[in-house]
Amino acid sequence: MVATPGNEEPPLQRRGEPGRRRRRRRESALVWWALFGAWAALSWWLWSWRMALLGLLGWCLYQLMLVPTLCRVRTRQGFSCRERARGRLFACRDEHQQVKNDALWRLVGMRNRFRRKAAPDPNRETGQVLVSPAVRGRLAQVDRLLILLAAAGTLVTVAGMVYGYAA
Repeated sequence: MVATPGNEEPPLQRRGEPGRRRRRRRESALVWWALFGAWAALSWWLWSWRMALLGLLGWCLYQLMLVPTLCRVRTRQGFSCRERARGRLFACRDEHQQVKNDALWRLVGMRNRFRRKAAPDPNRETGQVLVSPAVRGRLAQVDRLLILLAAAGTLVTVAGMVYGYAA
């Protein structure tokens, strides 16, 4: 393609052209749920509460670190980030991870003492509606509920393992 003077914009890319980022297809959540169901059925069939605790621990690990989800951190304009993330504790990039870490600390009733101070941006866009960091860092209600359930399940699993070790 011949470049015309004064046109610095790159030409639009079409599907299948090199340079276009393709997202890898993720596994289905049904595979994970089938695995958890099979584990629960096996622990029921063997009548083993220890296997059930291991299944609960696996579900907690899945919810906190492995579930394919969206970032959902609000941008400065107030929209939720639609980028993919792996696990409810993680975000899509470092800036969003800092906001999510602050929200997780607020979830347990504390403030983040390990927050890195960001340098002010001299080229900050003005004239746009900005959303405060406290509002940006609110977790979605579903994420908040499942994080609390997974944390409670982890505590139950640890308590059950201590009980099983002592008994």
